[in-house]
Amino acid sequence: MSNDVVEQTLDEAFPAVDPMMAPYGARVLVQLRAVKEKVTSAGLFIPEETKETEKWNTMIGKIIAIGPLAFKKRESMEPWPEGAWAQVGDFVRVPKWGGDRWEVDFQDDKGAKGRALFTFFSDHELIGKVTGDPLAIKAFI
Repeated sequence: MSNDVVEQTLDEAFPAVDPMMAPYGARVLVQLRAVKEKVTSAGLFIPEETKETEKWNTMIGKIIAIGPLAFKKRESMEPWPEGAWAQVGDFVRVPKWGGDRWEVDFQDDKGAKGRALFTFFSDHELIGKVTGDPLAIKAFI
């Protein structure tokens, strides 16, 4: 029996799930990285307490939608001079605290159940764009 560490794929970390909400104003909808269920190919599962801690402390997300005022001057709706620094599909670093978070239950095409975690942030609260592998960043705990 192999005890190889199971690496999470991008599809597992950011499953295609309907967040059931869309951002108003200058808010950005971000899907936070999902917590890995098991750590070894032999099936060693991560304890619930550890998964809960990781879930609420993760700070890497994928932009799902951008509100109509995001990255624009609020009074005139003109784009900021420096332009929008984030686009739908970008992976970003978000604040550990703040945002309005909620979960959506889902079932993948293999029948496995899970929960996707989403949050809204104001456009100016995004910390930075992830330019490398979003799964390699351990920005929690």
